[in-house]
Amino acid sequence: MTNTTITLAETEQDDLNTFFQFQLDKEANYLAAFTSKDPNDRTAYIEKYTKFLSDPTINMRTIKVNDEIAGSVAKFVRENDAEITYWIDRRFWGQGIATTALKDFLKIEQIRPIYGRVAFDNLGSQIVLEKCGFVKTGNEKGFANARQTEIEEYIYKLSD
Repeated sequence: MTNTTITLAETEQDDLNTFFQFQLDKEANYLAAFTSKDPNDRTAYIEKYTKFLSDPTINMRTIKVNDEIAGSVAKFVRENDAEITYWIDRRFWGQGIATTALKDFLKIEQIRPIYGRVAFDNLGSQIVLEKCGFVKTGNEKGFANARQTEIEEYIYKLSD
């Protein structure tokens, strides 16, 4: 990551089009596993995330690498628990960008505990969570739209 500047910006409406394109990547969608039922439905995607932009319980940030959108990170509330989610465009995988962005995000979003969930075979994302201090606390099975089957999901928790 020599000469690489990673920044987090508040997500804007225009960023959603780029995020939509990122999630069309079949390999990325497979690894994320728990995705929308139809990742090709642009209208549904934009409507869903536009509502999130004005939801005070959701903190969405756009990850930029040298001013280019590289992904997103967000905090949301699910069943009274704060959770994080992030997505990095595949062109930026393996460069430490997700780890740096999540560490920076966790300085902004200080609610604890905060949880992260990841498909059992998404090793890259598991490593990101662990590098950011999350500890694996359990697992569940759930239906993964991207795989059209039930799979195991690991639950991670950051307490401090």
